[in-house]
Amino acid sequence: MGFPDRIERVVEIRQSREKVWAALTTAEGLGAWFGNQATIDLRPGGAATMAWDSGDSASMRVERVDEPSVFAFTWHIYGLPEDDPRRTYVEFTLEPAGDGTRLTVVETGFAQLPDDAHHTAFDGNTRGWASELGELVAYLDAA
Repeated sequence: MGFPDRIERVVEIRQSREKVWAALTTAEGLGAWFGNQATIDLRPGGAATMAWDSGDSASMRVERVDEPSVFAFTWHIYGLPEDDPRRTYVEFTLEPAGDGTRLTVVETGFAQLPDDAHHTAFDGNTRGWASELGELVAYLDAA
């Protein structure tokens, strides 16, 4: 493999795993920090959607639910046509960390892309996770 396949971010959050879990796995939570509106059928194979006020939207497929430790989904790869079947896999792992939670987010699946599409998707999602996880922490701190 000539380029990275994995984005990984670790964030220390001052909130309990239960609060972080709810922010990741409920329509209310996802719509507050990740999108502007969201739906989720929280079971493996369930559908989830997010929509933004800009008119953009994302469809996800729930892949793993191990409450309150692991939540994972697959979703469309940024920069590819909507009808492209390729997806990346995103997994959130929540671990106790003192009075708070250590959240690890790993997204994989970029190696399946040619160079130009890889650059667009990998760089876009790397920036995106930095921004979105900051919004998650701000949402949880305000709650």
